[in-house]
Amino acid sequence: MTVSAFLLTAGLVAEATGGQLLAGDSGRVFDRVTTDSRTMPQTLAAPRAPGPLFIALQGPTFDGHDFVSQVIARGAAGVLVSTPPADNGGAAVILVNDTLDALQRLGHSVRVRSGAQVVAITGSAGKTTTKEATGAFLAAKYRVFKNEGNLNNHIGLPLSLLELRQGPEMAVVELGMNHAGEIRTLVRLAQPDVRVWTNVGNAHIGHFGTADAIAEAKAEILEDATPATRVVANADDALVMRHVRRFVGRTVTFGIDARADVQARRIEDRGFDGTVAEVTTPWGPMTLRLALPGRANLLNVLAAATVALECGVPVADIEREAARLQPVDRRGASMTLAGGARLLDDSYNASPAAVTAAVQALAATPCDGRRIAVLGEMLELGDAARAWHEATGRAAAAAGVDVLVAVGGAAADGLVDGARSGGLSAEQVHRFATSQSAADAVAAMVGAGDLVLVKGSRGTRTDIIASRLREVA
Repeated sequence: MTVSAFLLTAGLVAEATGGQLLAGDSGRVFDRVTTDSRTMPQTLAAPRAPGPLFIALQGPTFDGHDFVSQVIARGAAGVLVSTPPADNGGAAVILVNDTLDALQRLGHSVRVRSGAQVVAITGSAGKTTTKEATGAFLAAKYRVFKNEGNLNNHIGLPLSLLELRQGPEMAVVELGMNHAGEIRTLVRLAQPDVRVWTNVGNAHIGHFGTADAIAEAKAEILEDATPATRVVANADDALVMRHVRRFVGRTVTFGIDARADVQARRIEDRGFDGTVAEVTTPWGPMTLRLALPGRANLLNVLAAATVALECGVPVADIEREAARLQPVDRRGASMTLAGGARLLDDSYNASPAAVTAAVQALAATPCDGRRIAVLGEMLELGDAARAWHEATGRAAAAAGVDVLVAVGGAAADGLVDGARSGGLSAEQVHRFATSQSAADAVAAMVGAGDLVLVKGSRGTRTDIIASRLREVA
């Protein structure tokens, strides 16, 4: 592959965005790009020295143009605006009609100019873990860029693509969505050479109504492909495979239950203590020894391994890097607390499918004490929210949870009802309206030998409970 590193200059930005360079030198170099005035330096940069480019985005409740004078005073090398400032203060000024459109044009232009191969990952769950594993495997052979955190939307993705000017050979990015059409936009920006579709779950089902509708929206990952484009697809997910059949490029599958190109067999599942699996592949057999918990993470790693194998990474390198993978913070990280209990912090986010998988992993984890599930309300489930919570509560009871703590609004009452109908007694089920009110009570009930899972939607803030346990339990 042919890749190149290059400087981001005012002239390049103006050309890529179709903007007008109103002030400043076309050769002025931007060493980074930001849309957040709070990240600007506190001291002035030397005149003509490389510095940050500030893009003044506008939204329903904010306007970045309100901060343009401030960022110029604090040393911005350039500003991209739709309304020019009264005084450019020595900064380059690039005028465009729409700053968001300009950011997206710029990200796409850098992506094309870079020559990097782009791997894009979407799915209802597991995107970040799959991204981290894919990046780790590819790094055994290539220079790799991964987008940070959850920079996976119409703003975060183009900001991530700008980093390809640094000259990586491979880029691994997430594509997120909660409405139809969003993945289509992101695919057009990233032009992925390899597309990874992990699953179709019930996250954001309140916006869509049905899993079929979610699958239709996720299937936008398959658009604008060529015969040379590859898709890595979950053979165990019938909705994924229904759409992949129409893909015009090369399809490579991974799975556990269904027949797949990369398939796990003879699985030893020890829940949050990890997984060992023998894997068959067209490139030879492989053994995965994972510290990551549960079947869902095994599928995530299989997806990543399939990408790496397709890109020429040797089996032995994948086996070595797989053994080094650790859970991403707040996504299944495990730690022993001061009082002798063990915390399984999966508080980053939640959906019914993900919570069910987590309580099943909890049940499979060896434990000397009680298995305690602290489950927060799952948001964006629409009119069926109560029913989804009841089903999840029943799943927790069926998994053998000893104590269930339900946290959140009215929909979380369904967790209580489901757990009680599944066989848990009134003494085994606790209810709190907020994570703040639950934090001390949960810390007080946890004892030596207990295994405590904390999981919930971000809006429910179960991370507050996990942090409290880290402090005092």
